[in-house]
Amino acid sequence: MLYGAAFAVGVVPRWLFPEPILQPAITLGIGVMLLCAGAALAVWGNHVLRQAGTSANPSLPTTALVVTGPFAFSRNPLYLARTLLYIGLALAMNMLWTLVTLLPLLVVMHYGVIRREERYLELKFGSAYRRYRATVRRWL
Repeated sequence: MLYGAAFAVGVVPRWLFPEPILQPAITLGIGVMLLCAGAALAVWGNHVLRQAGTSANPSLPTTALVVTGPFAFSRNPLYLARTLLYIGLALAMNMLWTLVTLLPLLVVMHYGVIRREERYLELKFGSAYRRYRATVRRWL
């Protein structure tokens, strides 16, 4: 919901100030590549979570500490996937203002979502999560 809301907020000023980012041919190509990368990462991450018997839904309890697949190189590959999708869509649509709203979104994600999830996982999985956190970066 947060990603969609931030994107929508970025669309509004575009109607008033329709500033393109770059030439449409450039932004479309890069945007499509990022959309594909984000979608592939999201599918992979969700598949690995299902294999581990846990849900990708952050409102449901986590039943397993997943450290394989994309979780081996990022503690938040699904948020990374959403960010790639967001940037890809902004570039494909050549909408500068949606990229401007990305920074506040990432601040909210970091402090309001990710840090809270990390505290939850540390309480639930203890030293196993602390070891994982020490060896795998938060984003990349």
